[in-house]
Amino acid sequence: MSVKQSIVKDYMTTQLIKINENQPVYEAINTLLSNKISGAPVIDDNGKLVGVLSEKDCLRIFANGSFHALPASNVSDYMSKIVTTVQPETDVFTVADIFLKHTYRRIPVVDGDNLVGIISRRDILKAVQDAINDNSNYSNDQNEYLTEEMKARLQ
Repeated sequence: MSVKQSIVKDYMTTQLIKINENQPVYEAINTLLSNKISGAPVIDDNGKLVGVLSEKDCLRIFANGSFHALPASNVSDYMSKIVTTVQPETDVFTVADIFLKHTYRRIPVVDGDNLVGIISRRDILKAVQDAINDNSNYSNDQNEYLTEEMKARLQ
């Protein structure tokens, strides 16, 4: 008996709070704070992913504003424009590896050009918990969940 490999679509969040690139940045900060999230995907007027706005990006506003009388600008001036994405069918070990190698807290999930979800560190922890619970039902010789390639990526 083999264990089902966990993939992103099984753990990603699909109820997304999105920010528009042309939105005033102070309005976007209010969105992050009122929804108690540390970042959100940024979309253009066509709904396509163009960046991510994080708390860290927003801290630049304060740093710049303290010297420039708090500039009124748009999200596009502060968002991270180079965005790592994954697909819904990506295995969770690949995503864990990305999180280990970068400071990201969340990664947008895309299907082609369409933003379909977000996978977070916490979502990956849920996958780990599920794997532990599932693996406790199998003997060691039946429990080869990680391939050698996956083990190598995690080192």
